[in-house]
Amino acid sequence: MGRPRLKVLYVSEGYTTHDRRFLQSFVAAGWRPYHLPLKPQRLDERDLPEGVREVMWPGDHDGTPAEHDRELELRMILADLKPDVVIAGPIQSGAYLAARADATPLVAVSWGSDVLVEADATRENGERTRFVFDRSALAFGDCRTVREAIKRHSDLDDSRILTFPWGIDLTRFHPGESSLGIRERLSWTRSRVFISTRTWEPLYAIDVLLAAFHKVLEKDAEARLLLLGDGSLDKEIRGLIESLGISAAVHAPGRVSYELLPDYFRESDVYVSSALSDGTSVSLLEAMASGLPVVVTNSFGNLEWVTPGINGALAEPGDVESLANAMSSMISGGRRAAIGASNVELARAGANWDANFTQLVTRVEEIATK
Repeated sequence: MGRPRLKVLYVSEGYTTHDRRFLQSFVAAGWRPYHLPLKPQRLDERDLPEGVREVMWPGDHDGTPAEHDRELELRMILADLKPDVVIAGPIQSGAYLAARADATPLVAVSWGSDVLVEADATRENGERTRFVFDRSALAFGDCRTVREAIKRHSDLDDSRILTFPWGIDLTRFHPGESSLGIRERLSWTRSRVFISTRTWEPLYAIDVLLAAFHKVLEKDAEARLLLLGDGSLDKEIRGLIESLGISAAVHAPGRVSYELLPDYFRESDVYVSSALSDGTSVSLLEAMASGLPVVVTNSFGNLEWVTPGINGALAEPGDVESLANAMSSMISGGRRAAIGASNVELARAGANWDANFTQLVTRVEEIATK
């Protein structure tokens, strides 16, 4: 007997590279995925993968619809579509809405900060989090720290919590030559280049990164920063670059396409993230697979990947001085090549998306065909 061709409703915040990877893997598993984004937010300009259908909300709203209205609309979608399984996240938004609408069986997907930070931020968030897990057949997270947080906020036993790193496409992210020529164009050929790929939102503390980079630049005039991305803090971030007087040392091209991202890593010497919390950061794994030493915050999922002095450096979240010192430690001395090679091996061993994803496929098919 062949594997089941499940009809899957996938509920997410918007449409990102990570959502696209999930949907593409659902198709590869032989499933029939339907994508229902909560917001018309597209952070990946590529079309949906072939074989995926987008579901439209039945209501026509001006502005943000009331939560009760969205629940009723989701009930209509579920009654019409009759999916074999609903996979939804983040916990307090997509998964909560699916749980309210009695979606079953429900696989609740944590995106990291929803259980590591948001679940403890308010009493309401804590109640929503427990409500979701009480109604979930399976909870999925990307690291041991997320698993522990799920257990704190639920009565789920280990058999109903699946944990593995998101993983990356190792055929795309690997050391090599860049085709972009950024160093030559910007006269950075002798520079030591940091790269950040995080979104310009409060969680990622880009202001802390810029302040830390300013301190690094005071000690090393050849330090440079590739600051990719954009977000709601765009105006504030660009203003801070100007006010700190570091415009000549920072290249901020905005959001770049997924296809070009590997080449941006190859233009760089050290990856840096100032995020206040992380599960298993996909951008961290992409940087490691590309052969870069890494500087990240001393919290949550980062601790499962980074050993100070061995394959990177850790900084206290939100601490400018700590981050500046960690960044300086990674561009001084001659160990970058050895550290980068170690990170390539770590990524290949633990961050293979195709290999890891089969675990989710197996478990979802088990609960959907009971």
